[in-house]
Amino acid sequence: MTEPFVNPLTIPVIGFCAYSGTGKTTLLKKLIPELNRRGLRLACVKHAHHNFDVDIPGKDSYEMRHAGARQMLVASHVRWALMTEDKQEPAPSLPHLLRQLEQDEVDIVLVEGFKKLALPKIELHRASHGKPLIHEVDEYVRAIACDDATELAVDIKRLDLNNVEQIADYVCDYAKQEQQKIDCQRLPLEAPCGCETDTSKTLSVGEGVNHILSFVEPLAEVEEAKVELAVNRVLAKDAVSPINVPQRTNSAMDGYAFKYQNGDNNEFEVIGEVLAGHSFDGDINPGQAVKIMTGAALPANVDTVEIRELAQESEGRVTFNSAIKAGQHVRQAGEDIAQDSCALAKQVRIGPAEQGLLASLGFGHIPVYRKPKVAVFSTGDEVCQPGQPLSGVGIYDSNRYTIMGMLRKLDCDVLDLGIIEDRQQALEEALQQAGEQADVIISSGGVSVGDADFVKMALEQVGSIGFWKIAMRPGRPLAFGQVGKALFFGLPGNPVAVMVSFLQFVQPAIRKMAGEANYKPNLIPAIAAEDFRSRLGRTEFSRGHYQLNDKGQLEVRSTGSQGSGILSSMVKGNCLIVIPESVAQVASGDTVYVQPFAQLL
Repeated sequence: MTEPFVNPLTIPVIGFCAYSGTGKTTLLKKLIPELNRRGLRLACVKHAHHNFDVDIPGKDSYEMRHAGARQMLVASHVRWALMTEDKQEPAPSLPHLLRQLEQDEVDIVLVEGFKKLALPKIELHRASHGKPLIHEVDEYVRAIACDDATELAVDIKRLDLNNVEQIADYVCDYAKQEQQKIDCQRLPLEAPCGCETDTSKTLSVGEGVNHILSFVEPLAEVEEAKVELAVNRVLAKDAVSPINVPQRTNSAMDGYAFKYQNGDNNEFEVIGEVLAGHSFDGDINPGQAVKIMTGAALPANVDTVEIRELAQESEGRVTFNSAIKAGQHVRQAGEDIAQDSCALAKQVRIGPAEQGLLASLGFGHIPVYRKPKVAVFSTGDEVCQPGQPLSGVGIYDSNRYTIMGMLRKLDCDVLDLGIIEDRQQALEEALQQAGEQADVIISSGGVSVGDADFVKMALEQVGSIGFWKIAMRPGRPLAFGQVGKALFFGLPGNPVAVMVSFLQFVQPAIRKMAGEANYKPNLIPAIAAEDFRSRLGRTEFSRGHYQLNDKGQLEVRSTGSQGSGILSSMVKGNCLIVIPESVAQVASGDTVYVQPFAQLL
C-alpha cells in the first residue's frame, strides 16, 4: 500500500477493485438498484485516470467555468451538480473527495478505483483474463467476486461474480457491521477533540440519551440529612421501618367497638369511651361496646366497629340499623407497613409524601447521596448581565438563569461562573476551574458545528468533546464530553432550545448521577385540539397547554408561535407536545403524548 486511507465520514466506505476490463462498472450498474431496493442509500466515487470533463462546450456552465470560475454549481428541480477546478499533482485524495459528500443523505459509499489505498474493498476477478489476484498482495481486500474457474490459494470470502443478490447480501452485512463499529468509535469521549467529528450523522433523541447515560456514574458519597430538609434528596439506603404502621390495631371510623357475635344481635350496652391517643383497659364482655374515635386503639378482645351514623344510643344502650360484618372499619397493626419491612426503597427521590412517610416512622435523619455540583457559565461579548445597562447590540443573559433554575429544582449545588469574556485563555481558565470543582459543566450557545468562537478552541485544550446533531426540534446541536472528571454539556443558544435540550438530555443525566434509579420522563396521552405537523425522522417538541375539556378528557393545544427564540411559549405552556420521529402529521382529535412541565418547570 502506497497511500494510507482514513475514513473521514461516519458512514461505511467500501471499494471495488479489479483490472481494466473485468466489469466493475457493469456489476455496479446491476448492484446499485439491488441495494436501493433493499433500502440502502448510496453514494459513488469514481476515480478517473485522465483529463475528464462532465460539461459540454457551449453550455453556460461550461463557458463560465472556463472563463475562470473555480466552482460552478448547476441546479434544477431534478438534480444539482458542483464542478470544481482543482488542478493538483497528485490527484485529490480519497478522504478529501469523501468530505464533499452529503453523508447525512446516504448510508454507504461505493468507491470504484483507488485500488492502491488501504481501503476495505471487494476484488472482482475473471480467470480468463490471466491477471494476478489482488488480494494475495492486498490485505485490505475483504472478499473476492469471481467466476467458477478462479482458483483461490488464500482463505477469503468467495462470492459469485454473476450473482448480484449474493454480492448485495455481503455489502448489506458489511454496511451494518461497519456502522456499528463507527458508532462505537465516534462516542465523544473517545475523540481528543469534537472538531474532528462534527460531521457525524444525526442521532435520534433516544440514541443521544443512551450515549450520555452510558458515561454517567452515580455519586457514591453519602451524608445525613434532617427529614424536614430532605425534600428532593435521593435516599441512599433502604428505610426499614422500626415500628408497625399503624402501631396498634385501631378504628378507621368514629363509632362503636365491640366483639362480633354470630346471629342478629345488634343491641349493646355502652360501657365506656376511647379517644384517639388513649386506651381502654377494662374488660369488654359479649353484648357490650365502647364509643371509639377514628385512630383510637381497639381494646383487647374487640374486633369490629360500626359507624356512628348507623347507630342509635339511648339510656346507655346502642342499637345498629344495618347488617354487621366481622372486622369491619378496623385497621390492623402493621397493615400499612410491617415492622422490619422496607418502607421506602433506596435511590428514590424524596417528595412531600415520602417525607411524611419517613417522619411517621420516627426517622429524624436519613442517609442521602451527595448533591451533584454543577457549574454554569455564559459566554459572548454580546451577553449582558440582567440589572446592568444593555448595550446597543447586546442581549440579556436568560439562558444561564433558566438552567440554574432547573438545576435547583433538581436539588443541585450550583456554581455560577457568570459571563466569561470572549477570550480563549479566560475560557480555558474557567473550564479548568469548573472541571476541578464540579461534577457537571453546562454552557449554552457557541458550540454547534460551524460556530467560530473561543469555546471550542478552549475545549480542545482542556477537554474531550463531541459535537452531535440530534434529530429533534428545537435543539438540534448538542455538545457532550468531559473536562477533567466533570461531564460537559454544550446546549444550543436559543432560549427554548436550551430548556428543551436540558429536559431531554441533562435532566436524565443529573438524576442518574444523583442516585435516582430508572428515571423516565412522564408522558401522558391527550387529545390534540388542533392539527400538528412535524417531519419524518425528527422528534418535534411543541410547547402546549393541556386541560380537561367539557367531556372530562385531557386535551392539548399549542401555545402559538413555536420559534426556538420565543421564551414566552414556555411561559404560556404547561407541557411539551411530543411528536415522535415516525409521525409527520397529527390531526385534530388524534391522541398525542405530552410531557408535563410539573416535574421540573
